[in-house]
Amino acid sequence: MRSGVNCLCALACVHPATIVEALISNKRPESVLVLICTENNEVLLIERTDIPGFWQSVTGSLEENEAPIQAAVRELQEETGLVGQPIDLKHQVRYEIKPAWRKRYAPEVTHNKEHWFQLRLPEKVAVRLNAGEHTQAKWLPLDEAIAQCSSASNRAAIKQFV
Repeated sequence: MRSGVNCLCALACVHPATIVEALISNKRPESVLVLICTENNEVLLIERTDIPGFWQSVTGSLEENEAPIQAAVRELQEETGLVGQPIDLKHQVRYEIKPAWRKRYAPEVTHNKEHWFQLRLPEKVAVRLNAGEHTQAKWLPLDEAIAQCSSASNRAAIKQFV
């Protein structure tokens, strides 16, 4: 019991960001991108909490033993509160992980494989954001979404599939 107390005391002295980094170290370098759009080609973008001004679609890494479709369904619900079955666009891209984000992965990892999915809705709906991940959401017309989107692969997905 004493060692557990020492562990808790040690954790209390560590900055929360350091604890989070330790918990997410060695992330799997495979992720999903879920485009959420309407029949009128309006696109939902969400702003990251950790990088103000960084707008994107729903994204997230695959967990251990998780299939891409499972990750897409999970991330959709976690990040927007939406429950649905995204369509697998049968498209993947491989891109270099930005140096600032590489500390989340094993030292030898430099690239990520991203699987693309889409959830097309009849009309815009309200979403419930995970405040730990995103600060705001907005529905945009196609051209504005392409211009606002911060990620090159995300922009490419919107251009190709919306």
